[in-house]
Amino acid sequence: MRIDEGDAHHHQQEQAGVPRPRLSTTSRTPRTSFTAPSTYKKEFTAALLSSATSTAIADPQYDLTRNELWAYYIYYIGNSGLGVFNFAPTQYQNLLTIRANNLAPLDASGNQLCGGIGQDVCKLLWAGQMRSPTSIVLLVNGISFVIQAVLFVLLGSMADYGTFRPYILIVSSALGIAVSFAWLGATSPSKWDPTGTTLYIMGLVSYQLSLSFWAAAFPGMARCSREVREEERKLKAGESSPEQLEKTDQLMRNRISNISFAVSSLGELVLLAIIQGILIGIRADADQESNTRALSIIIAFSGGAWTLTALPWFLLEKHRPGQPLPRGTNYITAGAMQAWTTIKVIWELKQSLIYLIVYFFLSDALVTTTTVISTITNDLVSFSTTQLNLQLILGIAAQGIGIYGFWLVQKRFKLSTLTLFNLIVPGIILLQIWGLIGAIGHQDRFGFQRVWEAYAYQAFYGLFVCPWYAVSFTMISEFSPKGYEFLFFSLFSLVGKTSAFMGPFISSAIASRVNNPRMPFAFLLALTVASCSGLFFLDLRKAKLQQQVFLQKGNAIKGLRAADTALVADGTLAAAPSSWTARQTHSAEVDLKRGLEE
Repeated sequence: MRIDEGDAHHHQQEQAGVPRPRLSTTSRTPRTSFTAPSTYKKEFTAALLSSATSTAIADPQYDLTRNELWAYYIYYIGNSGLGVFNFAPTQYQNLLTIRANNLAPLDASGNQLCGGIGQDVCKLLWAGQMRSPTSIVLLVNGISFVIQAVLFVLLGSMADYGTFRPYILIVSSALGIAVSFAWLGATSPSKWDPTGTTLYIMGLVSYQLSLSFWAAAFPGMARCSREVREEERKLKAGESSPEQLEKTDQLMRNRISNISFAVSSLGELVLLAIIQGILIGIRADADQESNTRALSIIIAFSGGAWTLTALPWFLLEKHRPGQPLPRGTNYITAGAMQAWTTIKVIWELKQSLIYLIVYFFLSDALVTTTTVISTITNDLVSFSTTQLNLQLILGIAAQGIGIYGFWLVQKRFKLSTLTLFNLIVPGIILLQIWGLIGAIGHQDRFGFQRVWEAYAYQAFYGLFVCPWYAVSFTMISEFSPKGYEFLFFSLFSLVGKTSAFMGPFISSAIASRVNNPRMPFAFLLALTVASCSGLFFLDLRKAKLQQQVFLQKGNAIKGLRAADTALVADGTLAAAPSSWTARQTHSAEVDLKRGLEE
């Protein structure tokens, strides 16, 4: 399973023990220990109970059921990207390489001038220039990310408002499945463009859309779980605390994401075992033509598996309503207004802004790194379908162990999500350094130049790097104000898609200019190291306190003064006058800024 940044996707690695703001009646504190004023306890409780999502979500009809939850888990087995995200890129590069070699220029003796040992790679004319297959793959990747960014601007609001999100997921899934079967018609090298290029782009776009809109469902599911519902009841009755409710919500999201990863990994291993049997049965390694045909067959098989695993979720999902559309907007203009509003308010959420910048560059660097490595390792095994399938089996098994292992370490030592994030980044840097070793000097023993390195990469990536997708997804949750998860997840998804075309375009230019597919590692390493500088300024405690002020101001801006609530002394909710809310919000904001300055 390979989940794009961008997307997907996509997953919570929440844990118990994340440092929470210590509530106190003290308005000013020593520099060594910032504590929030007592006003925060009232306001934070109100914020937790008055979500920015539709109040209809509190209706018992939206309670999370076991069948719905397992349908959610099973969907991800099919949408794990085996076909359109793993084998389709390999098939596309395979068609490019065969076509380029078939059209290679010859010398006077009839020998090819490229594509052989010690020779330059053969190139194809595409977009007005002779380019290597690696360069074309990177460029097409960048184009697909541009399309994804545009679609997220147009459709992102439908994930936040109303009940359209499930329908977008159905349409994008159907498109991805159709593209999977369409690859059966692209087995000739002459069809690399436009047929292969179009299918490649449509497959990536449909996969990422599906992954993002599927992942966007789980915060609402966690909020409707029995455990969180019970904690909300206790809080209203004065039997619990805001911190406990927040902790329960985090743990539930963590549980859903961890189990979804585990179920997906096990399901993928079963599918890959079946695929291995298919490859042996059709003798995929008999010759180049058989191997090319086999790639299209297993892409189509993956589409069939996606169909079977998607149906339960489409039938059992409870279409939980999102926020109502802002007055005077529609689903198109709401997205633009949403983006503009988020851009304005995120300046008040300094910690969220820092993580947004880190996420922008680091996710681009990682996604491009994996793409470059994939193009290199595909060449190493001569696009052998059986070897690539065995590598995926190893990678997914390692991924399951890696994600579960990180979760156990996190749980055992009570590590914060930010600490886990910092532990994963060195693994990304090590991959880039290893690739750069192969780009410099004149040795051919290391730097993704031997077949064993392709298998070692899958194991290392799964164990130490793949948890990035779960942890980075959780980090988005950590830096998202309560009730605004969809808005912030959409923003980060848009940022991920926007940044994701930068790396491929630049890497493509580098690879084409120096005619070395490994040289982009130099740029990617520099980009990653520069991105890591922002990690020194991240503080989850400050982030949570800034979110409280954001929520308070957000309620006032939305004109909800008449419905403002506060926690009275006995722990029950009561209506609060608008003037009280405005006064207390201003006071809380001043105190927060004062505390953070200290």
